[in-house]
Amino acid sequence: MNINATLIGQSITFFVFVWFCMKFVWPPIMNALAERRKQIADGLAAGERGKHELELASKRAVENLHEAKQKAAEIIAQADKRAAQLVEEAKGAAKLEADRMIAGAQASIAQETVRAKEALRGQVAGLAVAGAEKILRREIDAKAHADLLDAIKNEL
Repeated sequence: MNINATLIGQSITFFVFVWFCMKFVWPPIMNALAERRKQIADGLAAGERGKHELELASKRAVENLHEAKQKAAEIIAQADKRAAQLVEEAKGAAKLEADRMIAGAQASIAQETVRAKEALRGQVAGLAVAGAEKILRREIDAKAHADLLDAIKNEL
């Protein structure tokens, strides 16, 4: 066998093999590589989008937490204000009740004072009558008796 013919045959076979690979094998391999490259790029982009969405969600969560804290502080402030208002209303009601009770006690004291004065007047009148009776029993002098009655009348 001739080396040149073998070499030429192998060269032709190699070129046919290269042509066959370039025509039928290479395009599906390149398409598969391109698809894989696209899937990897899409996966990386989705990962970046997910990271970005996670950051946004984290920011929203922090903002929501801040708003919730503010609302809680406002509610607590309103509750404190309402509690203070209720305490003031209770103090006002207690003050009115105390004033009413004091006025009632003063009226009762005034009535008791009037009753005591009336009782004292009655006792003084009784004593005056008793004194006059004793004096009359001792002295039955009509002139002295008349002067004494005039003096008692004038006093009353």
